[in-house]
Amino acid sequence: MADNKQDHLLEHSYDGIQEYDNPLPTWWKWVFYATILVVPIYLWDPMGIGVGPGKVKAYEEQMAAFNAAHPKSAGTYTDDQLVAFAKDPAKVEAGKVVFTSYCAACHRPDGGGMIGPNLTDDFWIHGGKPTDIMKTVVDGVLAKGMPNWGKVLKPDQIEGAVAYVQTLHGTNPPNPKEPQGVQAGADSAAAPAAAATTPPAK
Repeated sequence: MADNKQDHLLEHSYDGIQEYDNPLPTWWKWVFYATILVVPIYLWDPMGIGVGPGKVKAYEEQMAAFNAAHPKSAGTYTDDQLVAFAKDPAKVEAGKVVFTSYCAACHRPDGGGMIGPNLTDDFWIHGGKPTDIMKTVVDGVLAKGMPNWGKVLKPDQIEGAVAYVQTLHGTNPPNPKEPQGVQAGADSAAAPAAAATTPPAK
């Protein structure tokens, strides 16, 4: 019969303190060994269950798809893209919700201006092209109290807000705020607004 020394006092002592020999249960040690064997499988990621190339590839594919759908995240927007947003009824309607929630307090629900400038006339403080709208919304105007919404809103929310702001041009709300800034020139979004519904930004 094997000599089982479990729960026996060990002969050595440290500072007069003795201890029992209490080995870990066999089942616990086998589980531990099994986790060691799983590590290379987890890193190799044969079925996309770990952190290996499967996850990396899936992440890269998802990011590429997102960047294609949201040009801002890829660092590029063109006036033509923003004009197209203003022609998309679903995008404009979603932008109206964003505008009402975040922008109307300063620009009024109809865009006529209050604390912030009038968004419906031909005068613009920070540029008159659709890309200027995007820049103003994303970067904000901190000196005048407008937050940099690019750090608060999601890309599709910003796109919607820009689309909706473009549709406000020429709506002539009652009692608008007086003009501010510089009148839009021929190269601004206000010039082709009648055809493209793309007014400039504040």
